[in-house]
Amino acid sequence: MPSQVRRTASEEETIALGEELARALPPRVVVLLIGELGAGKTTLAKGIVQGLGAARAEDVASPTFTLIHEFGSHPKVYHVDLYRLEEPRELATLGLEELLERDAVILVEWGERFPGLWPAARVEIHLRALEGDQREIRVHFS
Repeated sequence: MPSQVRRTASEEETIALGEELARALPPRVVVLLIGELGAGKTTLAKGIVQGLGAARAEDVASPTFTLIHEFGSHPKVYHVDLYRLEEPRELATLGLEELLERDAVILVEWGERFPGLWPAARVEIHLRALEGDQREIRVHFS
C-alpha cells in the first residue's frame, strides 16, 4: 500500500479508518502511532484492533500505566505505550525485544522516542489534531 493522507471528522470515523488500515497490515508488523497528546493515537488503535478481530474497540484503552496490552490470539496484537519512559534502559524491563520476534501486530504509541529499536520494515502513522474532532492521518508503509 502506498503512503496516503486521510482526514477524519469524528472519533467514529477515526475508528473506521483504523479498521480499514487493519485489512492492509501484514500478520507480523510494527506500527508506530506518532502524534501529540490528544492526536487520536489510541482511537486509531481501537479501530485497528477491532479491524483485526482481536477485540472490540470499546475494550481498547491507552496502556499508559500498564505499558502493554495484549489482545486476541490470531493475530496476536500488542498495544504498547512508551509515553512514561524516558531512557532506553527502561525498555529492557518491558520485554519489547522478545515481542518484536513474535508473529504479531505491535501497535506502539510514542515509539518515535526510541527510533533505534524498530525494524526498518514498519508502518508509521502520523496523527495530527485539527479543528474540533478532525484529524489528519498520514500513513507510510516502509
